[in-house]
Amino acid sequence: MGLSPGARMKTYDVGVIGGGPAGYVAAIRAAQLGLRTCLVEKEWLGGVCLNVGCIPSKALLRNAELVYLVRERAAEFGLYMDNLRLDYSIAVRRSRQVAARLTKGVAYLMQKNGIEVYLSTARLTGRTAEGQVRVALADGTELTVQHLILATGASPVVPSGWEVDGRQVLTYRQAILQETLPARAVIIGGGAIGVEFATIWNAYGVAVTVVEMMPHLLPNEDEEAAAELGKAFKKRGIKVLEGTRVEALEREGELVRVRVTSARGTQVLEADQVLLAMGFRPTTAGLGLETLGVPLDERGAVVIDERMATPVPGVWAIGDVTGKLMLAHVGSAMGIVAAEAIAGVETVKLDYTAMPRAVYSFPQVASFGLTEAQARARGYPVKTARFPFQANGKALGLGEPMGWVKLVVDEHYGELLGATLVGPEVTELLPELTLAHMMELTPAEIARNVHAHPTLAEALMEAAHGAEGHGIHL
Repeated sequence: MGLSPGARMKTYDVGVIGGGPAGYVAAIRAAQLGLRTCLVEKEWLGGVCLNVGCIPSKALLRNAELVYLVRERAAEFGLYMDNLRLDYSIAVRRSRQVAARLTKGVAYLMQKNGIEVYLSTARLTGRTAEGQVRVALADGTELTVQHLILATGASPVVPSGWEVDGRQVLTYRQAILQETLPARAVIIGGGAIGVEFATIWNAYGVAVTVVEMMPHLLPNEDEEAAAELGKAFKKRGIKVLEGTRVEALEREGELVRVRVTSARGTQVLEADQVLLAMGFRPTTAGLGLETLGVPLDERGAVVIDERMATPVPGVWAIGDVTGKLMLAHVGSAMGIVAAEAIAGVETVKLDYTAMPRAVYSFPQVASFGLTEAQARARGYPVKTARFPFQANGKALGLGEPMGWVKLVVDEHYGELLGATLVGPEVTELLPELTLAHMMELTPAEIARNVHAHPTLAEALMEAAHGAEGHGIHL
């Protein structure tokens, strides 16, 4: 992996702290542009996403999908499962194999691009007389870099006084690695992580209750999409308490009691495990940012401009540590922009509102741009067009007709302001819409783009026809 044990001082054009999707992509792009580059990662190449986040969770969700089908819907497909036996530990082991394969792939990419990797913690210690940033590693090695890119990610929010023991009270990290499941679980937080774990655990028979403080699941998404997901959860036996605040969390032997309040009053939920999924805060502690005067905003995120530069010369930041939009693909895009800005080559300005957002629950929820409510709040003259998967031949063939595609369009100019999709594999349908938005295409062009039949993507075409006032199959 290009490790340099025994080296005491090394100099680079670019040094990246953090080896997740933001950091390692930035390092690769910098190296491609001819900059001598190193990367420091304290735990895993690939970061949280590849190791204990996005990737292994999708492997577990695939298992959960199969389990749900054979347990709940097998007869619908003419399958009869006698003496069905489920082994969740094998699902976890498969997810670890998937993660390990991709992590090895990142190590190969580091070597291929001539990037030196240091598996260590790092701390900023000031500048050299020539103005380079000094970075001290745990083994005493000192790096000096002309440009430093901070890509240290974010950490789960844990309220004061709530101890995460990894057995009864967990964050995503312990939850994704455990090979046994509780009989009863309370998930605090109805965002992407909360609903994905609810989906997995419920499929394996766990009695799941999701507690969300905001008025609906997926608080940052379209309210109608949240309602559709809520209906699916209810059908599957997942209990959802919306508009509900957690007041206290107490352990008593093998039991965890969660006291919650809402407009309906106070109640105590009993569970074997509680998963904390209340969001993330940027990871900046212990880095020594104060030695260079790197500013943080009121959320504790590193302040950057559109080039990913901080106000401190030679210091850049990308990904979750900036608090912009905590998604792996956004971090990767930011990393490419930062490397290109450092190298002085042409780059782009990112539009964070237009970034794709994906939730891998059953059904999936996917979106980009403004929701209908956000567009109206900003004063746009809005029209919407919707097409249900119940009228889509591919969805019916899959046996997954729940959900719909909704386009949000500026009525005056035909501009595509955003979209929300709920249904089977809808996360795979986003690129057509985000590309259309980037290239300033209107629903008219999407409608005239001939889509293969039968495909789920036809729902995009049908919704676009609807936006133009001439829906075909509805």
